[in-house]
Formats: sequence, C-alpha cells, structure tokens
Amino acid sequence: MNDNIGTRHDTRSTENTRRTCNTRPTAPRDVIVVGSGPTGLLLAGDLATAGIPVTLVEKRPRKISNLSRAFVLHARALEQLDARGLADDLELKGRPLDRIRLFGGLGVALDTLPSRFNHVLVIPQYEVEKALLRRAEEAGVRFVYEAEVTGLSQEADGVTLDVRRRDGGSEKLAAAYVVGADGMRSAVREAIGLPFPGKSVIRSVVLADVLLDEEPESVLTANAVGDAFAFIAPFGDGYYRVIGWHRGRNVPDSEPLELDEVEEIARLALGRDYGMRDARWMSRFHSDERQAPSYRVGRVFLAGDAAHVHTPAGGQGMNTGLQDAANLGWKLAAVLDGRVDAALLDTYQAERHPVGKSVLRSSGGIVRLAMAKYPWTLALRAGLTALVNHVGPVRRKAAGQITGIGYAYAAPRGAHPLVGTRAPDVALKSGRLYEALRGGRFVLVTPQSASESYRAGDRNGRLAVESWASDRRTTVLVRPDGYVAWAAESPDAAAVDAALDAAVGTPGERRLDGGARQQLAQQVGELSGLLLVEG
Repeated sequence: MNDNIGTRHDTRSTENTRRTCNTRPTAPRDVIVVGSGPTGLLLAGDLATAGIPVTLVEKRPRKISNLSRAFVLHARALEQLDARGLADDLELKGRPLDRIRLFGGLGVALDTLPSRFNHVLVIPQYEVEKALLRRAEEAGVRFVYEAEVTGLSQEADGVTLDVRRRDGGSEKLAAAYVVGADGMRSAVREAIGLPFPGKSVIRSVVLADVLLDEEPESVLTANAVGDAFAFIAPFGDGYYRVIGWHRGRNVPDSEPLELDEVEEIARLALGRDYGMRDARWMSRFHSDERQAPSYRVGRVFLAGDAAHVHTPAGGQGMNTGLQDAANLGWKLAAVLDGRVDAALLDTYQAERHPVGKSVLRSSGGIVRLAMAKYPWTLALRAGLTALVNHVGPVRRKAAGQITGIGYAYAAPRGAHPLVGTRAPDVALKSGRLYEALRGGRFVLVTPQSASESYRAGDRNGRLAVESWASDRRTTVLVRPDGYVAWAAESPDAAAVDAALDAAVGTPGERRLDGGARQQLAQQVGELSGLLLVEG
C-alpha cells in the first residue's frame, strides 16, 4: 500500500495491511468513516477512544485547508467539544460574541443562554479540524488519504467498500459499519442509492478571502439591504471571509468573479467595502436546501452534509454535523462492544433526522426574510424582529434553535420529564458534568447519600457515578452525548440497576447483533465439524 494512502497511527504493520486489504476479511468490530471534515473526525475519534478499530477514508491529501467554509461554533457544539476536552483550547483561539446579528434590526442575544458557553465562538473551521485531527490520531484512527470511494456492497455481517487510490490502483476495505461524512456530493450516499431531494435557494453567491484596510466594528458583520446581502468574518491571520449576494446578479457558478463585484455588493449591503484587497481565493457558488430521506440503509449511515445541507444563515452547518457524530458514535461503540441490542442504532434516524429538518426550516427562514422585497414579506420580517427583540419566550426559542441547546429527543410514554432533554453542565461534588462525560462514558448522577451504593458497578469502565453538588434528590443517567437517558425521583437500587442494564449494558455477558450471532453460529458449526473429524 502506498504510504500516502494509509497512515496508521498505531503499532500494526503496513505489511499486515497489504495482506488483507484486497480480500474480504472478517471485521466484526471495524468501522469505516468516509470524509475527514469536522463530522468525520469527531466520529472517528469517539469510536477509537471507545476501543473500536476505525479507518477514516479521505480523497484529499493529508493537510488542513485554510479555505474554511464554517466560521462559528455554537453553544451545543462547544458543549460536545468540552465533553472531549477540546473546548477550552478552541476558546483561546477564537473570539466570543454574545449576540448574533442576522439582518437589519434582527439579532439574537446569547449572554443569557443556560450554558457555560453563553456566546457564539467565531473561529475558522480549520482550527476545529486541527483539534479533532490531533485527537483522532492520538486515539489510534487509521487514515487512508487520496482514496476515493467507487462502490459499496453490504452483507449480513458487514460492508465492503471499493476505493480507488491516487495511483490508479484499487482496493477493498471491510468493516461492520460504514459512515458517510463525505459532504454534499457524498459518494457513500450515491453508492447506497439514496436520493437527496431539495432545491437551490440562492444562486450566484460570491465569496472572497481578502485583506481589509479598515477593521469591521464587530467580530461578525452581516446585513441585508434592498437586493443585497453581505457577511464578513475574520480568519485570525489578517484575512477575512466575505460572502455576498445580489438579487440582480443571477449568473452560473462558472462565471468569472472579480473583486470589484464583491466590493459593490458589500457597499450596497453594509454601506462600505472596508478597503478589500489582495484576494487569495474567490469563488461563486449556490446554496441548497436538501435532506436525505433516511440517514441509514442497512449497515451504512450518513452524517453531516452527506445527510443534510442548508443555507449558511445562522452558521448551523458544522454545528449540526458535530452533533450528528456525537449521537451516532457512542451508539455504534455500544453495539459493536456487544453489550446493547443493535436496535439502538435505529434511534440515530429517529433522533437526528427531525433535527436536520428543523435546521433546514430555521436557516431557510432566516435567508428568505433577509431576501424579503415584497410588502407582505417585509411586514413579516418587521413583526418577527419585534417578537424576537421584545418577547422573552420567542427570544429564548430562537436562541435555543440557532445554538442547538433547545433541541430534545422524543422520550417513551410515561418517562420522567427530563428523559431526552439536553443535560446542562451542572456542578457535581467532584467537578462538572461535562468533565465526567470525557472518555465516552455514561454518567449516573445521584443524591450524595445514594452515590456510594453504585460505585462498585462501573460497568467495565463505561459508567461514572457522581453526586450532585447540591441537595437535589433526582437520580439522572446521562448518555455520552450529553442527553438524559433515564431519570427518577428517589428510585430504589433495583430500578437504577434495571435502567443501567438497559442503557449501558449488563456487566457480564455480551449481546450479539444479528450479524455477530450468525458469525458465531458458523464458527461453532465449523468447530463442531472439526472435533467430529478429529474424534
């Protein structure tokens, strides 16, 4: 195997890889993640941290591009990164902003968010990728660069991925599951035959990375006036990303772009062009709203832009993908570890597809209001601005949607009201909840008087038992992705044990999914035949 193709960050030899890559090896616990953007890197890092062998396939060379698409981390994404020990370093590299200005007088204040991260962090996507790449490498993820997915086939016990290398050679990679995190033009999504319905919302959006003679007044600058919209965000290295759109300039993406056009749009939307110069990259693109009807087909999953794309309004794209990865990673690890039933994987679609649909609606609504030109749409925009700015519940709901902290997952009938909700970073006797979540563990939070009863049952390292810093009496089981799996008021030990068995898995025997059961039966049959022959 070409050294540029497979870089294994552990002790297994390249020679070993050569012997297995062109056959269909038995890989009952391996996962292949396709795409090394933020979504794929977080997912691969989570799986490797949980002890699952992971291969990450990327068609680009091994490098972090400085041509970032995303520029903000919202509160919920920062909480997920905090649970992985990454948020504090990123906070030092970025610039916090306690209010998001969407257009005109419409803005969303964030300083009262019920989160440790009561702001939006302005930071280029490549800084997030650097942190996630370092974590994935340290966890032992195997990286296969300059390899393009050309086909995929599924069997009862696994998936075979066909990839083409840069040198024209091909190979087959095998795994128990495959996750496509390979963007809007996902080769994985195409290989499993899933449609990607939707439409282009705005065309001929212009983009330029430039130096500015005048520094903008705000960390993020955005506004829409008449037929023009513009957005400016800093890279942190002296360059700024400028995005603009003009209703009257609807040309193909292939049309050449000059800086004069970007400057003109900025002057119309922002009142000035800030002295743009020395563009290092310019592009023209269109913005789509699309969502796959299903995020799973058999043993193949989609996450991030491979599953959903939407307008950049509100900066929710990278953040939604990171939360897809956080939701799926612990579930795959639990099933592959054999301690929970494979039906758990069905909850990925049930939980994340509605969130993706909601993000499409909210981001689309923002951009349509920004583009408003008819009297009735302008009146609607004015009314919404007044509601968000002056009505507390509406303001909190808008902030919860944009930042991600307002989403909850459906709970079973009769469950405690906390089940399915996001767990805030509450104070524990030993520290903070999101510190206790590190390592991909469940966290059982109990009253101080009851915590000692469960300390012996850490479920083979998959459970941390903590107690409230306060005198609260509720017992809460928090999932590795920071959502409440189970809760009860003053439960007995038997009820807690039953909840742990169901969510975390029993301390002893493994539960095998259908593919693993079939494989085990085959192995037992082969062994029995061998014993009969030798006997």
